[in-house]
Amino acid sequence: MIESRYKLKMMIVAALFSAIIGILAQITIPLPIIPITGQTLAIGLAATILGAAYGTLSVFLYLLIGMIGVPVFAQLTAGLGILIGPTGGFLVGFIPAAFIIGFFLEKTAFTIKNAIIANTIGMFVTLLIGTVWWKNQADLSWTAAFAGGFTPFVIVGIIKAVLASWFGIIVRNRLLAANLLYTVGSKKASSHSAYKDLEMP
Repeated sequence: MIESRYKLKMMIVAALFSAIIGILAQITIPLPIIPITGQTLAIGLAATILGAAYGTLSVFLYLLIGMIGVPVFAQLTAGLGILIGPTGGFLVGFIPAAFIIGFFLEKTAFTIKNAIIANTIGMFVTLLIGTVWWKNQADLSWTAAFAGGFTPFVIVGIIKAVLASWFGIIVRNRLLAANLLYTVGSKKASSHSAYKDLEMP
């Protein structure tokens, strides 16, 4: 019973984070082909706060909502065409990125230092998948693909990784302290376990 309540509440939180991703995706710095958006910042926040399973779930829900036509992708776009189009790899790359960020933190510890490492790795995973996808879809050379889809986003990506790590760990700790987040945590666990939190009056 307790485990079912835990899963239900965390699924609701994951759904809320999918909405947050959609909102931050509208923060856009236009570039000729691929804009800089708040999506990667939101993905990092979700994975840092929720961990691997529920962070990844929030990203999957976000992509599903956008795929069926709700305008939650950058610049209020939506549809399957965006997801499978030339720049769709950057969106698809959010799924493994979120899992890797959460998994890394769960296997180490939820600290700002570890979160920066995890989010930086996740950022590179997203950029690599997106660039390879774009190269194949647009029939570009590797030089052109990396020049347009990878290099311009590295510095901004690192900045967003640091912001997501710093803010994400602070929010996670406060949610745990307020019993609003239910998670087993990492190997170097926080004193808040899922079952301890749920059994409190």
